[in-house]
Amino acid sequence: MSRWEVVIGLETHAQLQTKSKIFSGSSIAFGAEPNVQANAVDIALPGVLPVLNREAVVCAIKFGLAVGATIAPRSIFARKNYFYPDLPKGYQISQFEIPVVAGGGLAIRVGAANDPNATATEKFVHLTRAHLEEDAGKSLHEDFHGRTGIDLNRAGTPLLEIVTEPDMRSSAEAVAYARALHSLVQWIGICDGNMQEGSFRCDANVSVRRPGEPLGTRREIKNLNSFRFMQQAIDFEVQWQINEITEGRAIRQATVLFDPDTGETRSMRSKEDAHDYRYFPDPDLLPLEIRPEWIAEVKAGLPELPQAMNARFQSEYGLSAYDASILTATRAMADFYIAAVAAAGAGNAKTVANWIMGELAARLNKNDMAVDASPISATQLAGLIQRIADNTISNNIAKKVFEALWNGEGSSADEIIEKQGLKQITDTGAIEALVDEVLAANQKSVEEFRAGKEKAFNALVGQAMKATKGKANPQQVTDLLKKKLGV
Repeated sequence: MSRWEVVIGLETHAQLQTKSKIFSGSSIAFGAEPNVQANAVDIALPGVLPVLNREAVVCAIKFGLAVGATIAPRSIFARKNYFYPDLPKGYQISQFEIPVVAGGGLAIRVGAANDPNATATEKFVHLTRAHLEEDAGKSLHEDFHGRTGIDLNRAGTPLLEIVTEPDMRSSAEAVAYARALHSLVQWIGICDGNMQEGSFRCDANVSVRRPGEPLGTRREIKNLNSFRFMQQAIDFEVQWQINEITEGRAIRQATVLFDPDTGETRSMRSKEDAHDYRYFPDPDLLPLEIRPEWIAEVKAGLPELPQAMNARFQSEYGLSAYDASILTATRAMADFYIAAVAAAGAGNAKTVANWIMGELAARLNKNDMAVDASPISATQLAGLIQRIADNTISNNIAKKVFEALWNGEGSSADEIIEKQGLKQITDTGAIEALVDEVLAANQKSVEEFRAGKEKAFNALVGQAMKATKGKANPQQVTDLLKKKLGV
């Protein structure tokens, strides 16, 4: 047993996919010039009043349903008071005592992400809550020498803050959870998941203890905007805390930042507790009431969830747990697979999976491209697979057709096969004549094979396929060679 146990909880801010801010009608489109998307409510002019965005509540309900949580029939907005230059009101509207979503959780698979033969560990991460709140603005330190600029375009952007229990015991588990959550919020359409633009940001609460002892003092690593940085930051922080305790120094609760250039965390400020923020109910906002009929209406519009689809792919199409997990990693990938199977036929479901996870995934990765931007559509891939299934082309020729489809050299596999003369030769008489010619021209390989050299047989197969420019049916070639050689 390890001398130390790592304890991790994550807080994630998911920016909700609404058209306007949570309490005003300002746009939340990314990339606008500073302060052009901030109206009187956002900049907190005297006398203005917030009005709750209904769609933000719908997003929260969707999330609660997706993670099996309790949707509060009545929740309250509070003022979280603190001073920061880009917080115009001097407080942030959030939820404290009664959040809109409570409980629930997310099943994750740790390990085996890139290895179908590895054993994955399954774990359930419990959620404490998910609450609605507004984002603050942004301080621009680098653009003004000796000064700080304030951009209030983000002020009032709707966020769902999702908080876990301290259930994770390694950086690998934390990253697996963050990836699963990242996929889920995109799957149900409540967040675009763009980490570079700040749409999905994670804070990691990290502590260490000796097994069996009470929880240690946590330090919060703020604003982790990549899974790689999250793993590096947690691993560094864990080792730092172990070193501190080993050398007799106490861990002080603090907020820290991770520096990707040095690979280290550094203290930002002492960590505040809830009482430091002086939460109190916002008098300008009535309690949020969510009736059962509203929940039922939102539930009816939810897509099939990843876990359910994963199980269906295994039972309906005979896929392995690994294959199903890869194909349900994102909704776009799952939709592509479903469309391809629908066009190719359920009997080709495994072949479709192999081509998506093989040739297509390799090409997408090489070009840093998402599946929904693929030049080859699900229907086109299905057409290619049908021509393999009916022996019109071999697997090797199929790769040439795939290349041509990717490069836009034809609108379908059939068109490319016809145009380039790639139909497989299946006429037994024609193949037999070619095999006879190959045997006559390669007597040395024939003799070596009969002398026990198995590789000589493969050489003869290669010569026969070369003679037909790869268009002969490989199995027929193999069978005829064996027959001629008396195997």
